[in-house]
Amino acid sequence: MRPNRRRPPLLSPLLLLLLTTATIAQANVEKIIFPGPPANTPLTDPNPNLDSLSPQRSVLRTNLSRVFPAAEGLAVRGQSSWLLLYDLVEGRRYELRVCWAAVEPTSFALDVHHLDHVWHIPELNQSLTEFASSKRAVKDTIVLSHQQLPERKTSALLLHVRAAADYFTDDHQLMKHPPPVLVDLILDPYLYNIVPQSLVPIAGYLVLVGVVTWFLARWIASSLESVAASPQRHANKYD
Repeated sequence: MRPNRRRPPLLSPLLLLLLTTATIAQANVEKIIFPGPPANTPLTDPNPNLDSLSPQRSVLRTNLSRVFPAAEGLAVRGQSSWLLLYDLVEGRRYELRVCWAAVEPTSFALDVHHLDHVWHIPELNQSLTEFASSKRAVKDTIVLSHQQLPERKTSALLLHVRAAADYFTDDHQLMKHPPPVLVDLILDPYLYNIVPQSLVPIAGYLVLVGVVTWFLARWIASSLESVAASPQRHANKYD
């Protein structure tokens, strides 16, 4: 009677790889997905004191002020910061990501607004004006001046970021005045409105690793079957 042999699971290495990759990919990231608006905004209209992102300049590292949501006189969702997104393509999907270190516990709320919408909503207009005024005192602020930008219309949006400290400590000073949080702001266009462009190389790498792992698992399974079958063939010689 031929002994039953359990076949080694071929997908185990691949599943293990995917689970490991998923674990590694975990990070402090908040994101918002939005389409590009029509190109009807004069580029020189937005406040020149705002930092900016565009598909050509898609990454910005900066410090964002944060507060505790319960602080007096401040929005319940955190301290407001504003950013100009310009040179977008109408109808194309974009992903804006905020990335920060795990040692700086922070919660973020992200919204994008058409410029006209901000001008006509008093609360948003006031928040934008106050933030832009505070930026004038920062020497290393990236300035969008009329001389730097050609007079043309562009697809543009305003990004509203609200940062709230998300920790508790016995240090009363830190509870009263949480320090700014260092973040990376990343504007990522979608490829064919299906997947973020930055994920294409990663997806290709995972597919390649998956294919190699599959063939390697098949080869290991075949080798184990040969080893398991050798004693049976040896026993048959003496029957």
